[in-house]
Amino acid sequence: MRSVRTLVLTVGQAEGDLRGSDDKAIQAGVDYLHRLGGGTLRILPGVYELKNAIYLHPHITLSGSGEQTVLRKSDGVATTLVRDSDWYEYGVEANDPAGFAPGGGIMLRTSTGPGQWQYDVLRATITAVEGKVLFLDRMTQKNFWIQDDATAATLFPILTAEGVDDVHIENLVLDGNRDHNENINGNFAGAVFIQSCNRWRFTNVVARNYNGDGFSFQVCDDVHFEHCQSLNNADLGFHPGSGSQRPVFRGCTARGNSQGIFFCWAVSDGLVEDCTLSENGRFGISIGHRDTDNLVRNCTIERNGEVGILFRAEVGEFRCGHRNRIEGCTIRDNGSQEPGVGIDIQGQTHDITVRDTRLENTANGRQRTGIRIGSQAELVSLQGNIYEGCPVAVEDLRSQENSPR
Repeated sequence: MRSVRTLVLTVGQAEGDLRGSDDKAIQAGVDYLHRLGGGTLRILPGVYELKNAIYLHPHITLSGSGEQTVLRKSDGVATTLVRDSDWYEYGVEANDPAGFAPGGGIMLRTSTGPGQWQYDVLRATITAVEGKVLFLDRMTQKNFWIQDDATAATLFPILTAEGVDDVHIENLVLDGNRDHNENINGNFAGAVFIQSCNRWRFTNVVARNYNGDGFSFQVCDDVHFEHCQSLNNADLGFHPGSGSQRPVFRGCTARGNSQGIFFCWAVSDGLVEDCTLSENGRFGISIGHRDTDNLVRNCTIERNGEVGILFRAEVGEFRCGHRNRIEGCTIRDNGSQEPGVGIDIQGQTHDITVRDTRLENTANGRQRTGIRIGSQAELVSLQGNIYEGCPVAVEDLRSQENSPR
């Protein structure tokens, strides 16, 4: 007998191999399976209140019971630090330690600039609380100084990993409890936040109400989403992050976020197929900094606040998102607060193909322009598209400068 069978373990609130209603029971199951080289953890129905992230390991399948299994982030607290902590320490002193407890997740932040993403950040676990001192499971690694507005907060992703390959997440709802947590930039957390992880699959997973991104993955290759939903998150619905190669989104929905899918830096050879990107505050899809050779096919992109698909203006030709294709999509009624654009090709972007796509503005729509081509764009191919109800079908700003491009 040479075939291998991996262990299936269950965790539940009233039954199962492991019992509990918080992150500790789920993490115990994940860690147990990791010792055996992998396996499947089935999370039985219930709402599980998480005070820390679930840290995944290689060759783990995390499987819920669909809408009946909800992993919900607990209410957050935040406080300033009352003394400086240097990069080699294992603790910080908080102004108000209430709400911080051993085993709980903690995020330290200190400002490095004016932007939302300009922070030094540490994600850690609290090991002990003594008076106002919060002890951590890892070294601070950075300086967290009062002069730089250093803070501590119970912010963490719901699911996370770094340097972990071959994981499958299925049939789960991830609830970020948005109204009771601070906002955190998607470069540091999200309902899902993974870094340097390859070959992950998400099937029928809902990320909702996170005060940040729904799904954020940074420098990750071959991450696939099938029939996943990112709903009512404060920032990006799906955030294929810097350097991620070959992401795939099939049959997914992004609704009620600030942006539906945001291609970050140098995301290439991706596929967005049969997806619905609707009612996001700004853009359905945003493509920019060195995001090349991606295909958006058979998608419905509608009622987003500003633009259906945006090709961002970057600094110089090299940084623009080239050789991307839009095929067989329906792009309608984008623009809510002001007249919108179906597809906006900005900057020195080149080699963009829009084929067999319907750009539609209905009776009450505000999508005034079907396709806008910026004055510096080159080699834009429009083939077999249908324009209906848009006062301006194609606004070609190149022709206004008498450009032959």
